[in-house]
Amino acid sequence: MIETIIPAVFIFIVGAAFGSFFNVCIYRIPIKESIIFPNSHCPSCNYKIKPWHNIPIFSYLLLKGRCSNCSAKIHWHYFLVELITPIAFVSIFLIYGFSLITIKYMLFTSFGIIIIFIDLFHKIIPDKLSLPLLFIGLLISFYPGMDVNWKSSFIGSGAAFMFFLGIAYLFQLMTKRESLGGGDIKLIAAIGAFTGIPGVAFTIFFSSFLALIILIPLGHDRQKEFPFGPFLVIGAFTFVFFGSKLFSLYLNLF
Repeated sequence: MIETIIPAVFIFIVGAAFGSFFNVCIYRIPIKESIIFPNSHCPSCNYKIKPWHNIPIFSYLLLKGRCSNCSAKIHWHYFLVELITPIAFVSIFLIYGFSLITIKYMLFTSFGIIIIFIDLFHKIIPDKLSLPLLFIGLLISFYPGMDVNWKSSFIGSGAAFMFFLGIAYLFQLMTKRESLGGGDIKLIAAIGAFTGIPGVAFTIFFSSFLALIILIPLGHDRQKEFPFGPFLVIGAFTFVFFGSKLFSLYLNLF
């Protein structure tokens, strides 16, 4: 028990720190600002945030979600990202243990969390996120002992890319409107590289189903653009965290 608790606590602390950095990425990457310089500052008054006001999770709660200088509201997603990142990291550790697979999926989760919120707020998936994620997924599949071998990684990535590209082309041909953006197509290729054939198939099905059950009750206007990237990432996360159990349940039905 101690052998698990101590590493889990350490991973949670590190994950919270990473979550704080991911917030910087979410804010700065879309506006093409350096993620390193300048130091963290309030978006409203540009006040340089003091180290003791920049403690992940706790600072948001202590400041009641407001800037210490101008009292401007700090968006709720800052707290959420700092909370879900360490929870995701610890969950991956508990599932995959001390292994390179754990590092692989922590890396995948890191990119995924940043992509979710950038796409939600800006309706874009920057190439500087999706393309490195794709190449990392393909590269790491060559390492012996990976849960997804290089064949499954390359086939999953390529098939998903061509499938989404085909859908986008046919939809545009029939409706003269764009459906899937280039960012979504590159993202699904990256997901295929990390999760292989079963993972990307599950992600496509689950994300589409999730989008339907969420957007239809909300009465989303089908003529308007909506970010599909978050659904893809959540579908991939579901496979990473619960994939083996879901497949077992499915197979047990037969």
